[in-house]
Amino acid sequence: MDMISGIRDRAAHGERQGAAGPDDRPLLSEELQRQFSLKGRTAVVTGAAGGIGRQAALTFTEAGADVVLADVGEEGLEQTAKLVEAAGGRALVVPTDVGDRAAVNALAVAAVKAHGRLDVWANVAGIIRNSLIVDATPEDVEAVTRVNLWGTYWGIAAAGRAMRNGGSIINVSSAGGEMPAPTLSIYAMTKAGINHLTRCAATELGPKNIRVNAIAPGFTDTPMVQRNWTRPDGTVDEDARDALLEVRAAQSPLHLTATPEDQTWAMLYLASDASRFVTGQVLRPNGGVVMA
Repeated sequence: MDMISGIRDRAAHGERQGAAGPDDRPLLSEELQRQFSLKGRTAVVTGAAGGIGRQAALTFTEAGADVVLADVGEEGLEQTAKLVEAAGGRALVVPTDVGDRAAVNALAVAAVKAHGRLDVWANVAGIIRNSLIVDATPEDVEAVTRVNLWGTYWGIAAAGRAMRNGGSIINVSSAGGEMPAPTLSIYAMTKAGINHLTRCAATELGPKNIRVNAIAPGFTDTPMVQRNWTRPDGTVDEDARDALLEVRAAQSPLHLTATPEDQTWAMLYLASDASRFVTGQVLRPNGGVVMA
């Protein structure tokens, strides 16, 4: 059972965490549920074919939103759509190359055409290529910048035009944008750019009642990092996986590594009315690896 469904189930039975027995008060008050609800809203999620993007689509669905799923991976998008529908939600699949401005504009148009409104836009799509600066090729720099930075830029622009009654734009940055590491210069450069782009966009779009924030995840177990323990034949090296997760957990004061859900609870907060007075911020669900 997922967390939100569990909350609803306990609330329906009038139970409260920490209570000695049944209590006639719900776990969450109606006001608290309303603040975090996305019922009746439309959310676009890029990078929705897997990882944090897929989980964001599911979390937004559980909160009541209709989701529009975008990615270049059409098979992954269809899998996400099935998961959304199995959770009782509605999903519109729009294959999209986020580095293509016209395609991103068309994504926004499709969302509004399907649902009549656009309330949340999550720029999750991202790629990574490892290279020392002295060895990086123009193709490496262009590919990563095109998806991570330009994709976020065009997403903000499209959402800013399409949101007629205010809304929330959530960019996915990274702890890597604030913490230098060998071979990650291209990726880190784009994520640092997203942090400041978030502030600039918040300044421009605030008068339209559009909030723009970012999350900067720490190490999270997603397909992007699974390359570190996947053998050339596609099988998983469990020893390598366990060793890396142990190293990463040790870097956190909490001695934890993150799951996609750890990131999407933060995204739900930024998408909902609970964060109505929050804009231009970078929220850091990173286990304390970076403290700013």
